[in-house]
Amino acid sequence: MGNYCGKPVAHVSSNFTGSKNKAVNKTKQDLFTSHQKAALQTSQSNVNKSISNNLKSFSFNDLKEATKNFRRENLIGEGGFGYVFKGWIDEITYAPTKPGSGMVVAIKNLKPESFQGHKEWLTEINYLGQLQHENLVKLIGYCLDGKSRLLIYEFMQKGSLENHLFRKGVQPIAWATRINIAIGVARGLTFLHSLNSNVIFRDLKASNILLDSDFNAKLSDFGLARDGPTGDNTHVSTRVIGTQGYAAPEYVATGHLTPRSDVYSFGVVLLELLTGRRAIEDNGPGFSDETLVNWAKPFLSDSRRVLRIMDTRLGGQYSKKGAQAAAALALQCLGTDPKFRPPMVDVLAALEGLNSSNTMPPMAQKSGTEIRATKHSGHSHN
Repeated sequence: MGNYCGKPVAHVSSNFTGSKNKAVNKTKQDLFTSHQKAALQTSQSNVNKSISNNLKSFSFNDLKEATKNFRRENLIGEGGFGYVFKGWIDEITYAPTKPGSGMVVAIKNLKPESFQGHKEWLTEINYLGQLQHENLVKLIGYCLDGKSRLLIYEFMQKGSLENHLFRKGVQPIAWATRINIAIGVARGLTFLHSLNSNVIFRDLKASNILLDSDFNAKLSDFGLARDGPTGDNTHVSTRVIGTQGYAAPEYVATGHLTPRSDVYSFGVVLLELLTGRRAIEDNGPGFSDETLVNWAKPFLSDSRRVLRIMDTRLGGQYSKKGAQAAAALALQCLGTDPKFRPPMVDVLAALEGLNSSNTMPPMAQKSGTEIRATKHSGHSHN
């Protein structure tokens, strides 16, 4: 979990309600049936059976103390699932400490009335309680105390990629840092896809990519993750959940989920890193329904035109060949037919090759010439 500047940022997973409807919060206004209530009552045994011994079981009172009774000033994130607070615990004993001492952590407090959120809470524990990788956010522990359900994560100092790409007043991310972020995300996905269970992340987006003090990227929010197809199976069938603008078209159309669904979402994130524009904007006044992918695709296949959609906040300080190569890679990831998208291991290799050759001087703007930014009515910095 990361640090968010200014107004807390919604950090939610979304459902699809129609081809043009905005993504909606999956956990909103969940109604509890007697079956769901029974499931919550047996959740303690579910947790004990599914998590690794590496996780610390916290009491609710300890977390109240760690956050100073969940003070508003310690609130760093907010969404349909609940709230994320900054807290302080001892590095060895994990006992609560005073602010400024011990280890800083991020504490996600789930809304007690959210059954769908509870299922995602269990899923997050199932995966992050067992998986460890330098490009996955570290889950330190959990709390299940009565109706209270919380998760305790390492604190990510730079917050989300979403904030750094789209928030006004934030220093633009340098070109080399953007490529390193893409590599970190690709390493995390490659790790998941290489497991025997073939884990599919399913909700890759800029807000689920957190950055540490050195801008190293880590995947967060595993609530929608699930095991992928094994054996002779080509896909897993599931209801369509995720975030509009990032989800692969075949998944939205059929509910068929494969690791190549993550590859598509990665292509969208890579496109955001190149252009500095959101995958999709709210359908408010002045915005169109056009997605970033549909707008950018005609430019990606032309090595000369692609420079017109590069993030203007880079000020031309990037490798021309590197940008063209990254755009070509994004286009492969965004292929309509999932069979022709490269696996993440190949995407990672391409990015690492790009990074190793990214030592050329930044592209200089020639006197009297300027690369014009191409207008995109549905996307703007905000």
